[in-house]
Amino acid sequence: MAEVERMLEGRRAIVTGASRGIGAEIATAMARAGAAVVLAARDAEALERVAAQIADTGGRAVPVPTDVSDPAAVQRMVATAVEELGGLDVAVNNAAGGGHAPTPLADVLEDQFRSALAISLEGVFLSLKYEIPAMLEMGGGAIVNMASTAGLDAVAGLAGYVSAKHGLIGLTKVAALDYAAQGIRVNAIAPGPILTERLQAAGEEMQHRAGMAMPMRRIGQPAEVAAAAVWLCSDHASFIPGATLAIDGGKLAGTPPFSASSGG
Repeated sequence: MAEVERMLEGRRAIVTGASRGIGAEIATAMARAGAAVVLAARDAEALERVAAQIADTGGRAVPVPTDVSDPAAVQRMVATAVEELGGLDVAVNNAAGGGHAPTPLADVLEDQFRSALAISLEGVFLSLKYEIPAMLEMGGGAIVNMASTAGLDAVAGLAGYVSAKHGLIGLTKVAALDYAAQGIRVNAIAPGPILTERLQAAGEEMQHRAGMAMPMRRIGQPAEVAAAAVWLCSDHASFIPGATLAIDGGKLAGTPPFSASSGG
């Protein structure tokens, strides 16, 4: 990935779900772009590793173990950011979890469904609830919520995940409308197939099949999502509130042309 322009110089940021994958990549990219970053996730040891990697490259990162489904923990996360960094200008609400493996809807357990909503939707609501007042104190800010192409186009068997991500996009629009006039821009990113730990674990054949299903004939990289998050949080996106940016290799654009070589 090309070096990120320092378009977040001097900003104070929170990234949830920052212990690995896309969240860690976003936190690292934000630090390269000049932001001081609070790293939030449940895995304290993983957060320490990401913070150390950022520090090794000259950035500043403060690990704050956080369960985003716990209102008190989220409130502490934001308070720590304000205390340690001197304020809050930027947030990426990336934490997700819960849910269930692909399962027909009638066979999904109630607790499995609720767990997806608790982390992937309610956790974003709680993050917004406490991040927004801190940004108002600074006179404005920028927030990116991590949705998914499954928040725009349903996937069979994933009732919990799809419901949470559809709800997150609606929540993003409400927050954008509520606070745009007060200088806070709230947007969402909707990644398609990205090479994270889960897809890596699925193996090369599954990665190839996922890539061939995209019009660009490849899967995305975490760095490509991170670059979009940095841009949306920067002044380069200053007239964009309430948008959902698909980073999906053209997946949602429609059906790609038939190719005899597309299957292998």
